[in-house]
Amino acid sequence: MSDSTEAEAQRAQDPENTLLMELKDGTVTIQLRPDLAPQHVERIKTLTRRGFYNGVVFHRVIEGFMAQGGDPTGTGTGGSDLPNLPAEFSQPSRARFLRGTCGMARTQDPNSANSQFFIMFAPGSFLDGQYTIWGQVVAGMDAVDKIKRGAGQSGMVREPDKIVRMRVAADPA
Repeated sequence: MSDSTEAEAQRAQDPENTLLMELKDGTVTIQLRPDLAPQHVERIKTLTRRGFYNGVVFHRVIEGFMAQGGDPTGTGTGGSDLPNLPAEFSQPSRARFLRGTCGMARTQDPNSANSQFFIMFAPGSFLDGQYTIWGQVVAGMDAVDKIKRGAGQSGMVREPDKIVRMRVAADPA
């Protein structure tokens, strides 16, 4: 087994670095990537453990691109009470934006990620090296595919779908 294959197998069995996101159409399992973005993974776990994401909507959903959530206001302008994070961009040779990749949303300032994130519906190589990758959907992408889409280029959703509940797999159900 190669070092990278061994590392992937170890991550896949690590409940401390696995998120379970319950959506209306099923549970999504996200493998966290502390090897790529340790500060962002820690932030996602901290907010998840606070219950921050429970009931939060996917406010911006663009067909063929991504579903964005993590804003408690549902407007795309909100965040948590924690400070913004510095960018942890990966070299495209280490990680790419593929279907199911989870990345942190931000403003034009690369160091403005806070609580908002997105899940890719399709590959988006134009994001490689520009946004922080913190996880990968390893099961339940069919539930992600059923998230209600928004209208137009903005992708803002009327009556958006919500994250029912999100938890770290190592924590009690």
